Amino acid sequence: MERKIKNKLIDWKQSDDRKPLILQGARQVGKTYSVLSFGKECYKSCVYFNFESNSELAKIFERDLEPERIIMELSAKSGQNILKHDTLIFFDEIQACERALSSLKYFNENANDYHIIAAGSLLGVAVNRNNYSFPVGKVDFMNMYPLDFEEFLMALGQEKLMEAIKECYHTSTPFSLHDTAMMYYRTYLLTGGMPSVVMKYIEKKDFDFVKAEQKNLNDAYIADMAKYATPHETTKIMAAFESIPAQLAKENKKFQYKVIKSGAKANQYETPLDWLKSSGMIIKCNKVTEGNLPLAAYKEPSSFKIYLSDVGLLTSKFDIPANIILSGNANFDRFKGALTENYAAQALVTNGHTIYYWESNGKAELDFVMQDEQGNIIPIEVKSGEHTKSKSLGVFTSRYQCDYAIRISGKNFGFENYIKSVPLYAVCLI
Repeated sequence: MERKIKNKLIDWKQSDDRKPLILQGARQVGKTYSVLSFGKECYKSCVYFNFESNSELAKIFERDLEPERIIMELSAKSGQNILKHDTLIFFDEIQACERALSSLKYFNENANDYHIIAAGSLLGVAVNRNNYSFPVGKVDFMNMYPLDFEEFLMALGQEKLMEAIKECYHTSTPFSLHDTAMMYYRTYLLTGGMPSVVMKYIEKKDFDFVKAEQKNLNDAYIADMAKYATPHETTKIMAAFESIPAQLAKENKKFQYKVIKSGAKANQYETPLDWLKSSGMIIKCNKVTEGNLPLAAYKEPSSFKIYLSDVGLLTSKFDIPANIILSGNANFDRFKGALTENYAAQALVTNGHTIYYWESNGKAELDFVMQDEQGNIIPIEVKSGEHTKSKSLGVFTSRYQCDYAIRISGKNFGFENYIKSVPLYAVCLI
């Protein structure tokens, strides 16, 4: 599958101040495949080292962290010459070897001519452990997410459709193939963007196989919880994770600890939620009390919403029959808002945005607020259908004098009264 992260990896390779790169992301989002593809296409050679499947590798880093010695022994281990600038060194599942992670500091300081990418499914969790000597300031970071809607269309061979969507997005003119694009959007709600699930859909065109693959992924996530946390922690992490569909199904989607368990307190579940966030499995969206710059200064830490990092996994947890979602059946309306909001959050975060939500004394609430690179505050309203009347967007825009607002919905492109209308299938372009 073609992944857009390839262009970011090329920019990293060509950067004058390049450092060893740490690629973060949830299990099975395609990190290994993308890095290996990049290495084979953009370098003369690529050497791959997996610290989970080969315990002997860790011994190379035990003696000292001198880069040239490490390179010599890695060359012997792989049977390949490792060349400065021309070989990509890929350390996979690096969280299984603390010393290898620490070595990145010395490669940056003393041997930066070697190009190194490190990745790990639970790397975000591992580096939060007290015993890790993390190379602060000596590495570059990059996040990888499930396929967004554009990558989904590319995987389905619908590049031309996406090109036409982009043109209408930039000109705010109605798209003639709106209904076709909405059909693909509803399909994406079912599959989500996990590569193995999308491949299963392409191969089988059968949503029973899609659900089975999503269950496998969910089981793998639960296995990771047991592997990288104590039994006591695992119980709480699983309880918090399994509560997310119920949290989003509520009319008020603010995360409530009592939904996890009657009598549950914040201090009992803050760490489990941090674990889930560090693992890349969830997206956290905090409330802001004002729509002024900088938004981070008005964040309310105790009020937040939690989304799953992949909308397909959320859909599978609701266990809604595929035909109901594809047909837009009225029986689906109760959960449509939850899926749509999760989908929009996933798309915005994938594009690098930090998202917040806003409410005003219970009288008005806005799904998302973000600030762009120019410092503009942009209010965003999300509607699952074509009915778009809501006072909250107008209240926020007027109060904080925003230049424009975005309304995401089932309606076609348009721009009216300082509101840019973005169809659900074009959120990945914001």
